[in-house]
Amino acid sequence: MRRPLRFLGLAIVTAIAGCGGEVTVPESKQTARSGAELFEERCSGCHSLEAANSYGSKPEGELAGGERTNGPNFNTRRESRDDVLYAIRNGGFSGAIMPANIVVGKEAQEVATFVAEYSGKEGKEGQERSNPAENTGSGSSGGQ
Repeated sequence: MRRPLRFLGLAIVTAIAGCGGEVTVPESKQTARSGAELFEERCSGCHSLEAANSYGSKPEGELAGGERTNGPNFNTRRESRDDVLYAIRNGGFSGAIMPANIVVGKEAQEVATFVAEYSGKEGKEGQERSNPAENTGSGSSGGQ
């Protein structure tokens, strides 16, 4: 009896693992592809960006009380490479939730390249960003 149950359990786990999507950045774009894979691995718990198969952002109104893991949805929010690097180094723009230096060095450069190229694809026409630091200057030169 145990053998069929083990097989059934293995079949279920395999089926669930195969249901997910995958990074859609072409392998020919090596830097962006590597950045997408890193984004999926390190950022998808809190951020959404379809090209990286990442769906961590929750729709407005679905955040549970006290929950602090809901980062920006980069499908709709456009970011520049410099601002992404600033956010990586400083733990976002508020410094309150996102861990600083979640990726560093070459990996940070790759993630920034990817996010700058693929973010904001579903945003409203003419709406470049919704960064709260916009009103106080660019995050990369805000002197924080």
